[in-house]
Amino acid sequence: MSETPSTSFSVIHLTSSEGQVPIPRHSNVTHPVVAKRISFYKSGDPQFGGVKVVVNPRSFKTFDALLDNLSRKVPLPFGVRNISTPRGRHSITRLEELEDGESYLCSHNRKVLPVDLDKARRRPRPWLSSRSISTHVHLGSAAALVPTTAPGMLRAPRRLVVFRNGDPKTRRVILLSRRITQSFEAFLQYLTQVMQWPVAKLYATDGRKVPSLQAVLLSSGAVVAAGREPFKPGNYDIQKSLLPARLPGVSHRVHRKSKPTLEKRKSGNWKVSVMTSDFPDAGTSSQVYIVLYGECRSSVPIYLYGRDGARFQAGHKDIFTVTIGDIGKPFKIRIGHTNSGCSPSWHCKGIELQNTNSGEKFYIPVRRWLAQEREDGEICREFPVLSKGQPGLPVTKYKVYITTGELWNAGTVANIYLSIYGEKGDTGSRKLSRAKSAVKFLRGQIDTFFLEAVNLGNLCKIVIGHDGLGPGNGWFLEDVVVRDPTTNHEYAFFCHRWLDEGEDDGRIVREVYARDNTVFSVRKKLEVKKKETWAAESWKFMKGNTLQFYNKLTGGFVRLHPDGTVDALGEQTDRYGLFDVIFNKGNICIFQSREMRHLSLALDNGVASGGALTELRVLYQPNRCALLESALCPGHTLFVDRHGKVADESSSGYAELSKEFVVFVKGIFLNSAVVILATSLCQALCLQPSGTCTGAGDQSEQSYWRVHRVRSGICMFESVKNARMYLRIKDGQCNGTGTGDTDCHFKIKRNLENASVSLESLKSPGLFVGLQPDGQAKPVIYTKAENVCFYPRVIQFGRENPMGMSATPNQGEEKIHVPRYQEDLLPKSTARCPSPLALEKESRHSYSPETLLAEDKWKVLVLTGDTGTQANVTLWVYGDEGATGPISLTKDSPEQLFLPGQKDEFQVVLRSIGEIYKIRIGHDGTSGKPEWSLQTVTMEHMKSKKTLNFIANVWLSRNQADGDLVCELPVMKEGEPVFPLVRYHVDVYTGQMKQEATAPEVSLCLYGERGDSGLRLLHRSNMPVRFQRGQIEAFQIEAVSLGNLQRVLLRCEASDTSQGLYCEKIVVKEASTVSESVFTCGRWIPFMSQGLRHSEIELYCQGED
Repeated sequence: MSETPSTSFSVIHLTSSEGQVPIPRHSNVTHPVVAKRISFYKSGDPQFGGVKVVVNPRSFKTFDALLDNLSRKVPLPFGVRNISTPRGRHSITRLEELEDGESYLCSHNRKVLPVDLDKARRRPRPWLSSRSISTHVHLGSAAALVPTTAPGMLRAPRRLVVFRNGDPKTRRVILLSRRITQSFEAFLQYLTQVMQWPVAKLYATDGRKVPSLQAVLLSSGAVVAAGREPFKPGNYDIQKSLLPARLPGVSHRVHRKSKPTLEKRKSGNWKVSVMTSDFPDAGTSSQVYIVLYGECRSSVPIYLYGRDGARFQAGHKDIFTVTIGDIGKPFKIRIGHTNSGCSPSWHCKGIELQNTNSGEKFYIPVRRWLAQEREDGEICREFPVLSKGQPGLPVTKYKVYITTGELWNAGTVANIYLSIYGEKGDTGSRKLSRAKSAVKFLRGQIDTFFLEAVNLGNLCKIVIGHDGLGPGNGWFLEDVVVRDPTTNHEYAFFCHRWLDEGEDDGRIVREVYARDNTVFSVRKKLEVKKKETWAAESWKFMKGNTLQFYNKLTGGFVRLHPDGTVDALGEQTDRYGLFDVIFNKGNICIFQSREMRHLSLALDNGVASGGALTELRVLYQPNRCALLESALCPGHTLFVDRHGKVADESSSGYAELSKEFVVFVKGIFLNSAVVILATSLCQALCLQPSGTCTGAGDQSEQSYWRVHRVRSGICMFESVKNARMYLRIKDGQCNGTGTGDTDCHFKIKRNLENASVSLESLKSPGLFVGLQPDGQAKPVIYTKAENVCFYPRVIQFGRENPMGMSATPNQGEEKIHVPRYQEDLLPKSTARCPSPLALEKESRHSYSPETLLAEDKWKVLVLTGDTGTQANVTLWVYGDEGATGPISLTKDSPEQLFLPGQKDEFQVVLRSIGEIYKIRIGHDGTSGKPEWSLQTVTMEHMKSKKTLNFIANVWLSRNQADGDLVCELPVMKEGEPVFPLVRYHVDVYTGQMKQEATAPEVSLCLYGERGDSGLRLLHRSNMPVRFQRGQIEAFQIEAVSLGNLQRVLLRCEASDTSQGLYCEKIVVKEASTVSESVFTCGRWIPFMSQGLRHSEIELYCQGED
């Protein structure tokens, strides 16, 4: 950010003529051949606005040449290695496959994340950023006024002056537009055409490099275009190029007598004498500028250039004549330099101003250093113009407090610039370089600066921003407070927004208006914080959730006893401390005792009652604690004393009472739940495409984690968007590249003080998932600091899963299209009960060193047939006392597994499952080789050497045999299976409701006396188009006999409810019997219930036909 020109004009007249300007060379222009114009976008990044590339045989001779070119334009960790269609379904491998006018996605590997191209094309461009404008600008045309700006303000111009490096006479004025600023490289190409010679680099007029489009917009309205050569100093005077065609207010009509106009121009001629002090090192090599403020308006920055390099030397007086138009009587001057050259420090003695028309003289004594290493480090200062030997306005040293937000990665290393506006002008854009803090603009930090300027009177607004340079330059600004020491008045500027090209609206410069006083600002901040806290915590109070209320003062949970009394002394496992949300309207709820259905929590002297007295209003505080207030009697709040008894606010000292409660939701980490691990009110732990994890991610689908419960209190977390990528701690790193092994097992530590959880590595006890200030995840030691606290938020509740349902998402599970806070609320007797075999609760495979027993270790040998696979292979093992699975069969070099004719060996641990009677083995159908020919599976007990042989000889492929990706194999005894393989015939009745033309993904799991079949995709049907209106769809599921069928789980994933399935009923029968099991449904799936979307439902057997 630098000085922004106003509409007044300024011309500097040098004392001698300038040299001849060399004639620019014109490059030859050739006509382009017929070419394809293609747009390329970044995989998974809707903030990337895309690049347009012209592809023809002359520009790209090979496909690799195009990839190398795109690698320089699309920011990817390992460059562009893959190009695919917008939905990521088809990869492009040849130039001939690209189509003119189409859009494609770039990625650095085969995994492509789709992008909403409409959103990417609407991304705010850099030129939309606001810029500081002088408060004394007056417009001649009412059409130029912008309603959103204050009176007298002008929106930033979009014109840019481009000089040729070393040749100030060669310049062009261009208008920034969307067409020429698609990317920085495209902008340089456009300048090459305009300047008619190759442009490779841009510099500011003071010699600083301009590395990006945003830096162009933050320049002083002019840049120097260069080729490969370094910057060449020169008299790059932007004022002549920015002169208006006519003065504001002058008519289009031509006057015969132009004398009044000439007189107006002459009234703006000034003689400026600048005196440099006479002691050593007082001179400067930098470019000096001044800004004059008058009663009518202010001038633009006037650069006082010298041609012979002898300007502003120690003890010298330099004289300039400038034309700035009629600004009226001057009252202050701003003088500064660009801090360029080998010795930029400067000590100015004084400045004399003389109006050449009226002869009026003004003197400004300076006698100050303008140097970053001297005095206060300022290179720009303001001084009042003396009138009759006295200053008209005092010089004020404003104290500026800048608060960086508490979001992760909120801090910045970029250079921050601030301009303050008042009723008497502005300070100009000042770089905030010196603060009391050793490191500036850290997360949650308040930095203090002093800004010296001629007093501005009452302040009205600020313009604050950064230059976008440096790694991690984005910044979350909370607020700015400016204190005027002359009046002791504080002006508060509340922002609470990102200044980041990749966040919010993409702007890195903001215009903020003053609040009436700091008290109002504090109240505003508190209100905003409360609203954000409620938005983050309101999911807990959805109807059907089970809650607990913890009180910090008593260290206990709220209980509702059978006699109706209430206290806050309960343990976490106390059954009287569980409350179901049975009514929810906004923040008003009814909390019913889970143990005693006829009682609800109320504020009637601690006695529960029904009716309106049980309606409680939940008021969240910024510390994530809730107040429970009577909806019937506002102001009547639940208080407890330090003994846990319900008390009145006036019954004892306020320090002895507490009204804040921490709210916990039961059943968050059930198996297959989808959760967000929030790191702040609006951020969450997110897996990035590179495999690293950051706590500064958005609370969107990119931050969804699927819970895989290993056993009670121990879970794994798999990214929903990136299947088979698990959160892990390994080798001193915390990332999302786990494969589901023991490095991915985490112990859930609940923090009662704030309802958060901490994730401790089970393999490396004492190490927790933590966050650095920039949000990057790393292993840390638990210190109760906030960097190890995650606030779980349930998107989809889990359940006690049946064995055999995959721990890795299938095609349906990967897509969670809209936020969901609950799974289907089944009757309490069935909603969260374990399966008949109680397989999941304690039998999940565990690799904890403390629980590994030699008796539990098995060796698994898998023999592949003629066709191998690179997909992820998974094993489930069933016994008469339980089951274990899914077990991922993988090693450090997965590409060497399951090759044709190869036998692969693995070691697994089976915990207390009893006598084995069957296994299920399969793959997920991913990778370039999803088909697999499986011959045999052999399991050998490591200690007893007992061997189980399973003969398979099956194809596991969507395109071969039955089209299944999994198969079940029974244990053989004396040549006969313990339980036979059964082919179940499944008929799905779709009913007469109108269906969509698209076929949704439908899966089914069968449950019986002997476990379950696992979730199977209903892939091959007897109908040409599956699941249409009035059809009876016939499918087959092969599994080891389940005995009498008891229930089925039906799942349907669709992009929205209108594309789902209407199921009338499901009929299942064994091939060898005539009896049928009927499961009545009679509803749409997915379906909406209580405002939530549900993709699956359990159906119970209605009898046999």
